[in-house]
Amino acid sequence: MLACQRHHFRLPPEVAYLNCAYMSPLMERVAAAGRTGVDRKFRPDLLTPNDFFDEVHRVKKLFARLVETDDPERSALLPSVSYGLAIAANNTPIAAGQKVLLLAEQFPSNYYCWERVTKEKGAELELISAPSSDAQRAAKWNQNLLAAIDQRTAAVSIGHVHWADGSLFDLPAIRARTREVGALLIIDGTQSIGALPFSVRELGVDALVCGTYKWLFGPYGMALAYFGPAFDGGRPLEENWINRRDSHHFERLVPYTDHYLPAAGRYSVGQQSNFITVPMAISSLQQLLEWKVSCIQEYAAQLQAPYLERLQALGARIEAPEARSAHLFGVRLRSEQVDAEKLGAARKKHGVHLSQRGDSIRVSVSVFNEAQDFERLLRCFEAAQH
Repeated sequence: MLACQRHHFRLPPEVAYLNCAYMSPLMERVAAAGRTGVDRKFRPDLLTPNDFFDEVHRVKKLFARLVETDDPERSALLPSVSYGLAIAANNTPIAAGQKVLLLAEQFPSNYYCWERVTKEKGAELELISAPSSDAQRAAKWNQNLLAAIDQRTAAVSIGHVHWADGSLFDLPAIRARTREVGALLIIDGTQSIGALPFSVRELGVDALVCGTYKWLFGPYGMALAYFGPAFDGGRPLEENWINRRDSHHFERLVPYTDHYLPAAGRYSVGQQSNFITVPMAISSLQQLLEWKVSCIQEYAAQLQAPYLERLQALGARIEAPEARSAHLFGVRLRSEQVDAEKLGAARKKHGVHLSQRGDSIRVSVSVFNEAQDFERLLRCFEAAQH
């Protein structure tokens, strides 16, 4: 089993940071890579054309390994998740009268792009709400989503887990159903990639987009994406020079060309060769591959296991482990038992950092967490009892 990796980070001992779903702390090695990148700008005379491409290709190869796809050229470097989802939305064939399915209360970046496209094309945007009952909530939510996928469905765009409470979605079943009706499956992996195993090879998703600043332990202002064959002939959001064929020949950037790089090469952002963020992403991806994502998920599950019943006894309603991810789960309060204001004050007192998303207190667990973090969380719930 993977041991606690807190020594890679600068988290003070008095801080219980159960909030990686908000933003991960940087590892020392990732910060060092960024500082080295800053230093390179002191000497632009030492930069060569290869410097604009070699490290970008390394990121693509590492990301391809992480999400288990055989072709690194299907990876793209982006400035944000919203950028990648806009690429997917703009290049999904949608006819008037068709529909796109989302989950209710998804992160806004996976809503607004589809709202615009469906309005422009006379299609319908359908949101699949979570069941009101706590009993088998995630299982029923999956059933409702599967039932909504029909011959009118052009695309399903969801997360592997719900960003607010970690509800787990049955991607193999959803992929099988979308194939039956000829719909695309687009995944926002921001709250799962790097913490929950994911295989493009096995699932056959059409697109996957994830930010690097959460579970990938990378820089803010960067995202990574996979675009499958369905997007090979698509139109990028911008027309930049580096995504065109033969762009590595600086002396031959003109005359111009109509030809893009193959596969997902057309979709990467301009200035993708960022000499600060790209080395940081290389360092963080290397570390994740060394730890292994399956081991990270196992670590989160085993760390929290001794505390779940105790939290529930103190008024926390938590989905069963098999219905949610281990690295991210929601806590809903039994109001007759827990005073929310007292809980907030206790969290501040004990240095417990969490996020409130909707009616869910989001607990997110990673390799830097340890038993004392959950002990502090328990003390907060004990202090908040009516």
